Amino acid sequence: MALVTLPPSRRIDDAARRARPVALAHERALPLAGELGALVPGARLRRGSVTTVEGGLGSGATSVMLRLVAAATTAGEWTAAVDLAGTLGGLAAGEAGVVLERFAVVRRVPPARWSTVVAALLDGVGLVVADVPVGLRAGDARRLVARARERGTVLVAVGPWPAEAALHLRAEGSVWRGLGRGAGLLADRALHVQVEGRGAAVRGTVDRLAEAG
Repeated sequence: MALVTLPPSRRIDDAARRARPVALAHERALPLAGELGALVPGARLRRGSVTTVEGGLGSGATSVMLRLVAAATTAGEWTAAVDLAGTLGGLAAGEAGVVLERFAVVRRVPPARWSTVVAALLDGVGLVVADVPVGLRAGDARRLVARARERGTVLVAVGPWPAEAALHLRAEGSVWRGLGRGAGLLADRALHVQVEGRGAAVRGTVDRLAEAG
């Protein structure tokens, strides 16, 4: 039997192909548990895609975003946030279920450097959440869509997003519960979230995103 000697690069490529695991469909997605998962098609975020989160001041958009981070860190993913205002705190993240040891926050990124910072984070972690700066150019956003797709990372854009996205979540306010006829303690709140995407429900409700006592 004749032996054929392959160049080193071919040997490495062949070995990599043999060692590469078979990626099942569910392994190419990030699972979402609980009430939020019930709203999202398949209860998963597709890796290599962009999800947007929007909502006015006090609408609960931050709570929705933190629930996505919590789902990722609970699943063992490293995550990072680009916090333009510098207001995202560890206490709120921890109370939302985020595993803080797997969550890094980059604060007050200059708008001129925003795309570069987000692109670098997409290279290194499983999920990146980023406040979208005012005036983000569509071309820069499209390049980040391509970067997320290439790296298999989930990008969660918080704010108006001028490019394609697989899923859109919009927080539309909440109702606190627990008071009875003007007396009692606030127990939890129902947060109304509009969901748009392939196969998505038009509207749903996520319960117990925050607690007070």
